[in-house]
Amino acid sequence: MTERDDNDILKDFGNPALSNSAFNELIQKYKVRLYWHVRKMVIDHDDTDDILQNTFIKIWKGLPNFQGDSKLFTWLYRIATNECLTFLKNKNKRFFVKIDDANNDFTTQLESDPYFDGDKAQIKLQQAIHQLPDKQKLVFNMRYFDEMSYENMSAALGTSEGALKASYHFAVKKIEEFLKTD
Repeated sequence: MTERDDNDILKDFGNPALSNSAFNELIQKYKVRLYWHVRKMVIDHDDTDDILQNTFIKIWKGLPNFQGDSKLFTWLYRIATNECLTFLKNKNKRFFVKIDDANNDFTTQLESDPYFDGDKAQIKLQQAIHQLPDKQKLVFNMRYFDEMSYENMSAALGTSEGALKASYHFAVKKIEEFLKTD
């Protein structure tokens, strides 16, 4: 089956008789990409599923008002990103722990994750990424792993390309410094 164009899906969503099937098609088309975008930020599978569910609820509610000023995926990405950042902010407020304890918990969680099959170098890289501030972590993941252009990142995050480049540069420097330590 050929994947349909976003505009065709949106057109069907506007038809009350087809809106449910169009939304399901939208979910099928983007759920994996959005899942991994969120997962790289929160690490935990269950938290990712919760955030993704909230994301799709917001998409369902907001889709009738989607103006098409940006690409649909950019809009979806922005909603997922905002949900992710809100989750992380709330989690940090609820669970204030020492950074060393958090890093130990993160390493244990990563090593026991059935979806992670990395070696020690990859664990060290993930630890380095994990210690970044949330927004730098987000920019680094989008640029490094998703290979997203600064232009698309700017549209998704509502931030200037210059600010994103600076954020990515600082993230890379912090990761390099972290990887030098042992």
